[in-house]
Amino acid sequence: MKILMVHPHDFQSPMEPWTIRILKLADELANKGHEIKIVYFSMKPSPRGTFRNIPIIPINRTISLGSMWGNFKTLLGMARWAEMVHVQKSHFYAAIPAVAAAYTANKPLHYDWDDWEEKIFFSSIQRISPSSVLTGFSFYMLERCLPFLADSVSVASDALRTLALRRGADKKRIAMAPVGADLVQFSPAQDRDAVRQKYKITTEVLVLYHGQLHSCQYVRLFLKAIRMIEDKNLGAGLKFMIMGSGYDLGPLQTFTEELGLKERVIFTDFVQHEDVPAHIAAADICVAPFEDNEITRCKSPLKIVEYLASGKPIVASDIGEVRYMIEGAGLLVPPGRADEIARGILALAADAPRREAMSVAARKRAEEKYNWRVSAESIERVYEMDL
Repeated sequence: MKILMVHPHDFQSPMEPWTIRILKLADELANKGHEIKIVYFSMKPSPRGTFRNIPIIPINRTISLGSMWGNFKTLLGMARWAEMVHVQKSHFYAAIPAVAAAYTANKPLHYDWDDWEEKIFFSSIQRISPSSVLTGFSFYMLERCLPFLADSVSVASDALRTLALRRGADKKRIAMAPVGADLVQFSPAQDRDAVRQKYKITTEVLVLYHGQLHSCQYVRLFLKAIRMIEDKNLGAGLKFMIMGSGYDLGPLQTFTEELGLKERVIFTDFVQHEDVPAHIAAADICVAPFEDNEITRCKSPLKIVEYLASGKPIVASDIGEVRYMIEGAGLLVPPGRADEIARGILALAADAPRREAMSVAARKRAEEKYNWRVSAESIERVYEMDL
């Protein structure tokens, strides 16, 4: 099958790591014999490239009627080549020309819905302006229209599946496709010593948070939990690390100082993707804190599957898809509760045999369900129903 995959973000930008989903799904589909082309929307002029022999084609991300028309014509030519047009996310500058091209070329359209973008946008908006209002309205409209405009839909969580059905998706053509982990990159066999040596961590139990540092992330819950641990004088023998970057990095560092934790918490800042597995490998316990809201109920968190594949015991908030992902590989605690996160960390820190059992369970969860091969096969099944 010839598949055109359209992705709204920039593969060249380290601040847009969401590209990993489309790349890994494309790679798995190519391994199964499909012919793939990926189009992405670049923030600056970029040459064409390849990802494991898959053509990666940048087109204009400038927001104007002229660029939208030009992108439609470019995508129409590629849609005529394709047998399936796969659109990820609901960003208007990518989704509108891609959907128009699929319809004009009379090709099946697949919508890959991995986050509730409307809710994320409105919760993270920094300043109200005419452009932000229009962008928010576009997410609102497209996430209502795409489920019934598409011939098939893949969703990253059960909550998104329910939403897609409510908005007109065909229940026979919905694929469950949560995020996956690369089982080779992320592995219990990864060396853990280099990162621990870099940060002078010797015998301490290292507790790690991994993720983007921006709104809709809940790092402050982790920091409050650390403060509670310190207040009880139970932090001896523990080290804490926050791996990632984003526009909240500075405010989070300031908040850490205000809590009196500057010397207790390591901020790595931005870590290259190829170095992420070694940082997770260095940890003894990984955390995934969330609050209970419409966004988190729909999430399929990438950090959790990478923890699982790395064989790490996890303390995570019991919300949405998270509760299905963990299943014996960690402790689930009530969402939004820093005190419960602290209690979970301390329970695992004091019980090495329990951590070891959870490590084995974590890797098994990743091998059986939470990897890109399983997600790609689920999407492939609904593709075939559209032909």
